[in-house]
Amino acid sequence: MRIGELARRSGVSERSLRYYEAQGLLRAERTPGGQRRYGEWAVDRVIRVQALYAAGLNSKKIAVLLPCMRDADGGPSENATPQLVTELTTERERIDRMITDLVRSRDVLDEVITTASLGAHT
Repeated sequence: MRIGELARRSGVSERSLRYYEAQGLLRAERTPGGQRRYGEWAVDRVIRVQALYAAGLNSKKIAVLLPCMRDADGGPSENATPQLVTELTTERERIDRMITDLVRSRDVLDEVITTASLGAHT
């Protein structure tokens, strides 16, 4: 598929897809005319990259992580290292702290909303 179709199917801009390629997160075959061509696998790859960005990982960490994710057959990759597992565990702990902080902020906001609602009815 061409870059436009990949962008449409994955919900990611063509510009982002070019960036992913430059960062080593996505690879494209080139036609004799220089156009990018992607296989069906690219849609899942882009969705994974987006999820990892949303988790707060940077492109360098994602580039290391992607080859370690489960292969298409569901089997674990052999590329994972103990150091990578440690780094990813640290990232997960950071995300857990962020979630805790967000829940705390939401609880405070709920209290303010409740108090404001009581005052607004008088």
